[in-house]
Amino acid sequence: MSNELRGAGVAEPPVEAEGERLRAKVAGREAVAKDAAQKHHAPPHSVFREYFESLVVTAVMALFGMTFVVQAVKVPTGSMQNTILIGDHLLVNKFIFAPGPVLPFLPQREIRRGDIIVFKYPGKFNSPQFLKHTEVDDTAPNNTPYKTNYVKRVIGLPGEHIEIKGTDVYVNGQLLDEFKVAALNPPGTDDPETSGDETGAPLHDERSLPLIGENAPPRPKDGGHVVYWKPNALATPGRDVDEPTLYDLKRGYVPPEKVFDIPEGHYLVMGDNRDNSQDSRFWGYVPRDVIIGRAMFVYWSYDESAPRSAALTPFNFVSDFFSNTRWSRTGTFVK
Repeated sequence: MSNELRGAGVAEPPVEAEGERLRAKVAGREAVAKDAAQKHHAPPHSVFREYFESLVVTAVMALFGMTFVVQAVKVPTGSMQNTILIGDHLLVNKFIFAPGPVLPFLPQREIRRGDIIVFKYPGKFNSPQFLKHTEVDDTAPNNTPYKTNYVKRVIGLPGEHIEIKGTDVYVNGQLLDEFKVAALNPPGTDDPETSGDETGAPLHDERSLPLIGENAPPRPKDGGHVVYWKPNALATPGRDVDEPTLYDLKRGYVPPEKVFDIPEGHYLVMGDNRDNSQDSRFWGYVPRDVIIGRAMFVYWSYDESAPRSAALTPFNFVSDFFSNTRWSRTGTFVK
């Protein structure tokens, strides 16, 4: 049989038929892909839903930060003047003193002498040394134990023996290095009945003004801290341990003991305004578990002693805000 006859029965596939098959195959793939996309593609979010989700995420992050990292507090009292002024708003580092073991790769450490801490007022320490101090009122609504925030400086650590002789503080028999500055309240504002009140001065009260320092030395750069005493107190620095300070005298009593043996897990704290601070000298020690954190810096400071507009209007409110804000203290680190 010839070559022509053997190949006569085999027909070449039409070009049009092959093209149809390719187009059908491509169309099938596209249909499958479209169907899958329709099954897995979520409907577009509304503007309200996007804002709501952003608000929820922000609220959760803020709650986490305020619970474990930082907290904002306002200082209502003059017990830490002039280190901290009445009307200062502070950010508190809660993470640095977080309970549990201190991990080397995290910014944590133990509480040190000289730290300015924020804590819940624990009430009178349960010992005869402090329970007899009747001038400490734990029933006052603005001085509620485990609720009212205090800001003080750590002076004594757990297990230490502290003696206060006049204006001198001795830690385990060694004189504590403090920079003592003579300072007075502004003229005409030294009210012995209220100047030591931890609840703070009322609005527009000139007792919230900074103390007036006399020949105040510059704040030490390395170590040490500045404390403020009235000039008469510093005039006799070698007073015996039993001799009262001006803070004692104006309240009509003398603390029977100025010797403190700090229990384990507790701290002795004092205000930098030593003649105007109700602190561990009068109500006792601070337990570790009531310490919130370390004061970091001033994020806003409002001078409550400055005059304000008589009429409370939106314009006056904004004007008072800008004129009475202590802008120079914004961002000031507390140390």
